[in-house]
Amino acid sequence: MMKCLPVLLVTLILSACGNSLSPAYYQIPLTVSPVSAQLQNTTGASPALWVDRVTMPDYLSGNGVVYQTSSVKYVIAVSHLWASPLDQQLKQALVSNLSAQLPGRVISALPLGTRPDTLSVNVTGFQGRYDGKVIVSGDWVLQQGDQIERRGFDLVLPQHHDGYDALVKTLGQGWQEVSVQISRQLSQSSVNK
Repeated sequence: MMKCLPVLLVTLILSACGNSLSPAYYQIPLTVSPVSAQLQNTTGASPALWVDRVTMPDYLSGNGVVYQTSSVKYVIAVSHLWASPLDQQLKQALVSNLSAQLPGRVISALPLGTRPDTLSVNVTGFQGRYDGKVIVSGDWVLQQGDQIERRGFDLVLPQHHDGYDALVKTLGQGWQEVSVQISRQLSQSSVNK
């Protein structure tokens, strides 16, 4: 019995380590399904809006969810991963959110028509932070015909619960707020035309 005890302990330790290292995958929550959003867009009064791209720095574009542990240190999670590339998730969520917020407008991840309005977004911050806050920052550029407008966004949101699930949900909430800012600008631009 004593000879089996060390082997049993090593086996238990290795199995415990294996279970704690199994990866978890996260997806930014969508406000509505993309199919429902496309069905709402029935009028052609405004040009289509092409969400051209969402760019971000290398540390955010990897597989791991990012957490800022000090003013200068960032940790990229090894076991808490994005289910698909983050830039693709953010683009998909932006198309979905804008479609829900602008039901009279065709919003697409592909260029439609001869001269669609074009939206490009540069994300510079998309992480949890050591003080219990979540950062969503960057800027977006909207081209409507010959007019180009650039606006920044810098959101600091409270994370009300611990853990990666809460972090991803709060990041999704921040991204939703960014889409609201963009949709307001698009609504103002169409009124001023």
